[in-house]
Amino acid sequence: MHVELSDVSKGRRGIALPHMSLSYGNRVARLAVAETEQRPTVLGLIAAGRMTPDTGTVRIDGVADRGALRRRVALVDAPDVSDPAPNVTVWGIVAEELMFAGHPASPRAVKQWLLTHDAAGLSRLPIADVAPADRLRLLMELAILRPGVEGLVVVSPDRHGGHPERWWQIAVGFADRGTSVLVIAGAASGAVLADVAPRAELGPHDVESISEAIPGSELADPPALEDPAPTSLDDAEEDHS
Repeated sequence: MHVELSDVSKGRRGIALPHMSLSYGNRVARLAVAETEQRPTVLGLIAAGRMTPDTGTVRIDGVADRGALRRRVALVDAPDVSDPAPNVTVWGIVAEELMFAGHPASPRAVKQWLLTHDAAGLSRLPIADVAPADRLRLLMELAILRPGVEGLVVVSPDRHGGHPERWWQIAVGFADRGTSVLVIAGAASGAVLADVAPRAELGPHDVESISEAIPGSELADPPALEDPAPTSLDDAEEDHS
């Protein structure tokens, strides 16, 4: 799986998200930097097929197919979109995600899943009280339970604290297991990880190469979609992973 965002932006004059091009996929972990409170979530929604950009194109394996992107990529912990309510216990989150993934969600099944993932000791904790690295690993493990999910877009793991290298190691671990991962974080985390995290952002030359590789592609013309694009985070589709 390979996903390309070419010259995407959101909002008038790119206020919600300035023009950006990036790519991720091929079972590799990549890092993208987006600043301000809202932009990481907007970028995550676009990169995971939950929001249509106002400019540019989004392609998965060379095709502008937002439905396929939504099915194959899970959006993880995006603020106000796919993050769990802070007072919900880990047990409750696991039970819900097992159900949505089509797995047994009985108390016995939840207990077994927690034991298998070394998280039994967290079961009664509200998710807000779980350590940053444990939270991220838990939510990513639950996200890949969904049938057909090949990629994860993780939004702002740095907002929970912890050292960036710790959560970056978790992302790399999932990539090593065969999942494509895009992590969107702030500039401070990007600076800390500059020497270890491959960047997702593309320069003008890279964008031209992608355009040439896709016959008939025109970066300035966004594809027609069957359903209207959300215009704000309030309109974005709810996502449980």
